[in-house]
Amino acid sequence: MPALPGLRRYLAALSALAVFTAAAVLFQAEGLATLLTGGGVSLFLVVAVAARVLLTAGHGVLSGRFAASVRGGLRRRLLDSRAERAGVVATQVTRGVDATDSYLTGYLPSLVVSVVVPVAVIVRLFTTDLVSALVVTVTLPLIPVFAILIGKHTAARTQRQWSLLTKLGGHFLDVVRGLGTLKVFGRAAAQASTVRAMASAHADATVKTLRVAFLSALVLELVATMSVALVAVPIGFRLLSGDVSARTAMLILVLAPEAYLPLRAAGAKFHAAAEGLAALREALAAPVVSVRKAASTRRRGAPSLVLERVSVDYDGVPALSEVDLSVPGGSRLALVGPSGSGKSTLLALLLGFVTPSSGRVLVDGVDLRTLDPADWLADVAWVPQRPTLFRGSLASNIALGAAADVPAAARAAALDSVAAGLPAGFDTPVGELGSGLSAGQRQRVGLARALARTSAGLLLLDEPTARLDSRTESAVLSATRRLLPERTAVLVAHRPAMVSLADRVVELRAGRVGAEVAA
Repeated sequence: MPALPGLRRYLAALSALAVFTAAAVLFQAEGLATLLTGGGVSLFLVVAVAARVLLTAGHGVLSGRFAASVRGGLRRRLLDSRAERAGVVATQVTRGVDATDSYLTGYLPSLVVSVVVPVAVIVRLFTTDLVSALVVTVTLPLIPVFAILIGKHTAARTQRQWSLLTKLGGHFLDVVRGLGTLKVFGRAAAQASTVRAMASAHADATVKTLRVAFLSALVLELVATMSVALVAVPIGFRLLSGDVSARTAMLILVLAPEAYLPLRAAGAKFHAAAEGLAALREALAAPVVSVRKAASTRRRGAPSLVLERVSVDYDGVPALSEVDLSVPGGSRLALVGPSGSGKSTLLALLLGFVTPSSGRVLVDGVDLRTLDPADWLADVAWVPQRPTLFRGSLASNIALGAAADVPAAARAAALDSVAAGLPAGFDTPVGELGSGLSAGQRQRVGLARALARTSAGLLLLDEPTARLDSRTESAVLSATRRLLPERTAVLVAHRPAMVSLADRVVELRAGRVGAEVAA
């Protein structure tokens, strides 16, 4: 069973409700036996029926609240995960998280009830009629045995069905994002065929899973019905021969189905919950970025940075290997080297987005892991290789909710001419992921964000002029040069113009620091 926050308390509450449910079942059976043998409506019957109604409502409220908290936690976990494919995460956050309801609110409560109620019924039958109690005791395990045998087969099919669904969702989103490129290269039709084939494979897997579910439901119902018949038929003959009283016979006939009912319900809900269980396990297995629970702060201003034998691994693959590097406060360091040498990983370390596998990062002599993340990032200005833009105005994408001089930042990033040519200037709406702007314009928006943070003591620039023409690059470099004094700067550079901004140049190769190059 997956480990979930609050799961033990939830199971304890379900167990308590199951005990009360078992008591209500016994009282109801006593009352029905009295009523059906001419004894009239007893207080036991009224109390038991009312109790079962309230307990059913209590189960619904309790399971609903727990499922809602789990869904919220899973969505936060998935959105904070390090999964690289947004389509897979989107499928998990929507379809996958919602599918866990059938497991948390359906199967799990039924499973707890199926453990408690049959035991209570069998104990009561032993005090009433030994033969009937033995028949129920012998036949009752047949239902979980068959359920386990069929469930193993169903779990494998459901896991395959969910895997195909996540792959389909991820591939479909990738295709939609790259549709323009596919059309230019004439591969749109081929990808449409691929998506169609993946959808067909998922549909086939779903049908096969449903076929097993329907057949297993038939088997479980057949076993339960035959087991009840093995109790009812002998009771009928014994009643005719006078070996058992009418009230006792009626009590046995009412209690026997109650022993099998919870197991039948749990078996029936297992197949509906199998997909949710697979999605739940996959969501809990998603790698997440560790959140540093630190509260220490530091003085604002240009920090000194020291990396002491820092190594970073991604799923066992080294990205940085025992890096030793020092960046004095107020200095400007350029990182050069081929793609994949670890330059962007080093910036992610300084941002705190990546935790070293070994070694440590010191900020003004203090381990970065001990600093409050929000306080540290408030003193950092960062321009990634591909800035993410959001639906909203151009101005809101530059400011990102902070108080900023948007026109000044736009001028520094050579974005003011772009804004002047838009219908509503800085109030012009920007589409999702920056649709409506070119790649170079999106890059300048990202640079304007960093330039708007005039109080930031640390600048991290990951090749900010990679998508700019030479004229715009010259304007941006000039503005960036004016921004650098009295700040610590780490720049990832491929173009010579970016290198010219630095007073030191360090080469990275295969995750290791090479020789220092003259600036």
